[in-house]
Amino acid sequence: MYKPLLAALLLTAGCATASLAQNQKLSTSSTKAERLYEKADEYARTRDFERALQSLSEAIEKDPKFVEAYIRAASLQKLMGNKAAVYELLQKGLQLVPFTPAYGGYYFDLADLQFERGEYAAAKANYQAYLKSKPKNPKLIDWSRSQVKTADFAMEAIQHPVPFDPIRMPATLNRFGMQYFPYTTADQRYFIYTARASSRPDHDENIFISERVAGEWQEPVSISKAINTHANEGAATISGDGKSLVFTSCNRPDSQGDCDLYISFRTGEEWSKPKNMGNMVNSKAWDSQPSLSADGRTLYFSSTRGGGVGKEDIWVAYLKEDGSWLRPVNMGKSVNSAGRDMAPSIHTSGSTMYFVSDGHLGLGGLDVFKTTKEESQKWSEPQNLGYPLNTHADEGSLFITPDNTIGYYSRQEATEAGAATIQLYRFDVPAEWRSSENSTYAQGRVFDKSTKKPLAAQVQLYNVENDSLVQQVNSDKINGEYTVVLTEGKQYALYVSAPDYLLNSLSFDYTSQKALSPVALDVYLEPIKAGAAVVLNNLFFDTGKFGLENKSKTELNKLIRFLQQNENIRMEISGHTDDVGSDRDNQLLSEKRAKAVVDYLSNNGISKSRLTYKGYGESKPVAANTTEENRQLNRRIEMRVL
Repeated sequence: MYKPLLAALLLTAGCATASLAQNQKLSTSSTKAERLYEKADEYARTRDFERALQSLSEAIEKDPKFVEAYIRAASLQKLMGNKAAVYELLQKGLQLVPFTPAYGGYYFDLADLQFERGEYAAAKANYQAYLKSKPKNPKLIDWSRSQVKTADFAMEAIQHPVPFDPIRMPATLNRFGMQYFPYTTADQRYFIYTARASSRPDHDENIFISERVAGEWQEPVSISKAINTHANEGAATISGDGKSLVFTSCNRPDSQGDCDLYISFRTGEEWSKPKNMGNMVNSKAWDSQPSLSADGRTLYFSSTRGGGVGKEDIWVAYLKEDGSWLRPVNMGKSVNSAGRDMAPSIHTSGSTMYFVSDGHLGLGGLDVFKTTKEESQKWSEPQNLGYPLNTHADEGSLFITPDNTIGYYSRQEATEAGAATIQLYRFDVPAEWRSSENSTYAQGRVFDKSTKKPLAAQVQLYNVENDSLVQQVNSDKINGEYTVVLTEGKQYALYVSAPDYLLNSLSFDYTSQKALSPVALDVYLEPIKAGAAVVLNNLFFDTGKFGLENKSKTELNKLIRFLQQNENIRMEISGHTDDVGSDRDNQLLSEKRAKAVVDYLSNNGISKSRLTYKGYGESKPVAANTTEENRQLNRRIEMRVL
């Protein structure tokens, strides 16, 4: 899938094609072995490598301690691409003699081969031997020093393994030769991934989806005929509500570059025809491996475009209010390295991102890392997820569920017949790998309150502490379905709106320590007409007081925008209390609270002629004042159309 990082450099290292200096004294005392060695040199000069290797093999039989014969054979085997033979020959040959500066390049080659097998201690020793030989190649010097650090890190990681016990996913999902890039929707109802029958060029990538029914993943099916074609479609990501899909496809007629990102939207059960995301997002380079935020409004992806930190970098693009995308920006040196940084996977909470990299300190090859968004909105220094997930080999991307309990990833393996395969696994998430925040979701449908028919509505989720929009989705116009993600430690205001309907205001408070469980919530929007009323659930007052708390601004500003969009309606703002305290005090408190709301609206551009207020005290309860939960329902502010 990826080119070896030092493919070009390795050709310049120790195992060169030339013979050793002809006047160099050989280590053998066997005349026959020496003659066979010289014969091999003649064969090598005529590029008859097979006969040269045969002569060297016979020379080693004559003298098993003939160092130069092992070295020369390793050189020829390297030219022929036989890594296993090079490894075996260098292992046997170099151990026959003490450190020899002239063999510096061979120590380097053996170190690389040992590292590829995860033989960290031996590799470290041979990289150090190479450096001790006083080499001249600055790139190989830097590489060797880096590999020594990597070997030290790896050996320490192996001594302190992370509790990680992956379980192969059922054959229902692992039904292809290769399957990778797993994702789920926020409710974990749908599982999507990329699959192909094998690595054969006539077997193309496609996107598959499986539904969980009664706790079991069902037989995967092609996600859509509108999406999968004879070209490669893969490396896909899906929004939390399962309605937006971004995927990679290469060499389509409308492509901008090598591989491009495409987007499709689901309405009901149908996916739209994919659209190229255009030259604002795509470049003429390779753009792939996307990861969507829960609301589908932030897109992370890998790219080889210019202007980055390394060869492959992670970039991020944001969706504007008008539905167009801003130009992507590089995530910078806090995430990207001089190496390859790829396959981002943003957690549903939006606070933690997982990705693979060979540029940050790890165990070799591509390792999996995580980075966390700090209060400053900057990303933390990436943390290696450790052994045994990470090894000397390349690792793939992983996905962790909103509640941080289950993870999914793919692993390269070999079948019993020796064929290459990639299989999907699931695992219980170790504490060290969890996102900094747990998440759940609110899910339901939006209806017209009068007709009970599904509605296409805008659903916005705000953090009331800082009056910031954190998610925006649309309910499905066919079935009214919507899903938003809720994260612990936050207090949310949820607004559901549609033209010609009253704004619906809901509240979710996860600042206290309580179970972070999914919320099922259908929303019925009230058509705008005289007498229609809704509760404003995100206005906050101190107990017994009428001054609006600062976190009420989200609701007040939404109300202002609603009145600006509906200039012809007049509103009554009414205050209500529970039955705690005297009737007179409750009446006065309810009136002052209603007036505080009207004063804010009129001071911020809404004409007083459109507003009136009234206090009803405890006279209109919506529930019996027998529990604190009921009393809280009775303490409310409503708006009513006049």
